[in-house]
Amino acid sequence: ATVAPRIPSTRLALHHFDTTYSLHLRELWPSVRAGLLCEQKYGALLNNFSAPKQVIQELELLNATDFISEALQKAQQSQQDVAAREAVRGSQEGSVEGRTVVQVQAMTQAETSPLLPFCASINPKIKCYTFPRGDITRFHPARPDTLGLLGYYLMDAASLLPVLALDVQQNDLVLDLCAAPGGKTLALLQTGLCVRCLAANDISVSRTKRLHQILHNYVPKEAREAVSVTSYDGRDWKDMEGGTFHKVLVDVPCTTDRHSAMEEDNNIFHKRRTKERQMLPMLQLQLLMSGILATKPGGEVVYSTCSLSPLQNECVIERAVEIAETEFNINVHVVDLSHFRTLFQDTFSFFSDCRLGELVLPHLTANFGPMYFCKLRRM
Repeated sequence: ATVAPRIPSTRLALHHFDTTYSLHLRELWPSVRAGLLCEQKYGALLNNFSAPKQVIQELELLNATDFISEALQKAQQSQQDVAAREAVRGSQEGSVEGRTVVQVQAMTQAETSPLLPFCASINPKIKCYTFPRGDITRFHPARPDTLGLLGYYLMDAASLLPVLALDVQQNDLVLDLCAAPGGKTLALLQTGLCVRCLAANDISVSRTKRLHQILHNYVPKEAREAVSVTSYDGRDWKDMEGGTFHKVLVDVPCTTDRHSAMEEDNNIFHKRRTKERQMLPMLQLQLLMSGILATKPGGEVVYSTCSLSPLQNECVIERAVEIAETEFNINVHVVDLSHFRTLFQDTFSFFSDCRLGELVLPHLTANFGPMYFCKLRRM
């Protein structure tokens, strides 16, 4: 009997995406699909441990800009422009209901600056250079400096959004529960705030070796000593160090939609991995619950995936909030991150109909993502 030819995993993935994401994203799906099937866009995460001034000059000569500082500057300038217009209008009208012009201006600034408090929570030490929308220029590989440290790390720029959302503060104890290959861990170190302890964990020993290599290539020895790298099953972390951390990043294994649509190697849509793929939402939920339980009361967790799937995104969040309350008597609050959509709309294409959290959609003119992220606060 003839054996039926094996269907490529990429074709199986795309068929699955066409079936499910066309219902979820509706009219947006054709453009998102095109983005998934085209070359991914990268950002250059500046390494502050290297020679940043020289690297910045080189990147700016390529017409790349730091999307984070650019967004913050635009937000501040926008609010100043609004305040200036309102001040002029106030001065023309003179005193309003007995208030002075100065009082009117102060009130106007307070009322028309919704982004400014959020700007303060974005760490400006994290710098990531990207090319403008529609520009598909590639970055060259980074070169080592005199100490052998590389000047920047190439990654999907949308992967930095969960790190920015975590909003690490001075002396926070931070856990990166699923840390390998290490881009987000490296970004956390760029803040200069993880000086007490950064625990970077990944269940895979081989992937942890890659994490060690990235730390060696980008971080000097004295800074690496603040990082505790482990290879535990993240689901067990709650039993080892429960209620310990101020901030926890849970960047879970997922269907890695872009990889699944493009690469046969290590594709989770391979027939042999069907059961593993079907069990992903359960694994993701267990990891998120472990992250929540590892957090101190008042601490925060950021959950993230590189999938468009609501089953792996919002549904996991909803179930975790429910389980935290019913089984552990823990009240978990979903933090509003909609300001990310406004702040970074010039760099990324966001899905406006996300029930919980934020979702970056691949788009031909800004081909980052997919990247889902949601912030939770343990009350």
